[in-house]
Amino acid sequence: MPELLEVETARQALADLALGRIIAAVEAPDAWYLKRGLTAPVLRAALPGRRFVSARRRGKLLLLDTTPAAGDQPGVPDGPTLALHLGMTGRIIVDGHPAGNALLYASDRAHAAWDRFTVRFVDGGFVGLRDPRRLGAVELDPDEDRLGVDAASLTAGDLHASLPRRRGPIKAVLMDQSHIAGLGNLLADEILWRSAIDPARPASSLTAEERRRLARSVRTTLRVLGRRGGSHTGDLMPERQRDGRCPLDGAALRRDTIGGRTSYWCPRHQR
Repeated sequence: MPELLEVETARQALADLALGRIIAAVEAPDAWYLKRGLTAPVLRAALPGRRFVSARRRGKLLLLDTTPAAGDQPGVPDGPTLALHLGMTGRIIVDGHPAGNALLYASDRAHAAWDRFTVRFVDGGFVGLRDPRRLGAVELDPDEDRLGVDAASLTAGDLHASLPRRRGPIKAVLMDQSHIAGLGNLLADEILWRSAIDPARPASSLTAEERRRLARSVRTTLRVLGRRGGSHTGDLMPERQRDGRCPLDGAALRRDTIGGRTSYWCPRHQR
């Protein structure tokens, strides 16, 4: 499922292929997919005639900034920002080609009913959001500050400032998008396994050294798995199954529900 690394791949594809092209039309056939009061008529009035000028990401949220529409008077502010959330099974499609590798837990088929949102360009190409399970979303001018610090820029200082006040399990805190944006189930398990931290421990119980170790693990995990090709390429991933064994010390992995998500961890070295 898309986590920070998969969303970054989609962002790069949009930056490479979608910027500077004039928007001709918007197709939003699923009203439920449009969030926070957004409607298809609003989108059709807001986007055609504009160009995407930048492709950004905050956590798992894709952000496409637009220029003023053609014909706008000089001095008109930049256009609205289109926000796309991939949910659990969403993929960005640019000119018919999916961005990134096939998702581990989603169908790779092209099915017209799964095309939840499409921006068509004057040149005949398009950007689409394909989502089999219909768990993604489209927004216009989102409140970006509802998201916490992006995991890719997380520092030990961020953790020193916040974790002592957090009583929930450290895994749940890592996956709380309002606190740290971008980490999902696979990345959180891999990061905690590499950090030798029990995912069920209260976040407030981590020592200063453990917080530093955790911040290093976030950076290292994102860098290594990014080079490998995605969140599903972690060292722990092949053993995320019943009867799985820790790749580090061979101990039987535990399988628990933490923060509402199935979690795999090693009771021998994760403390």
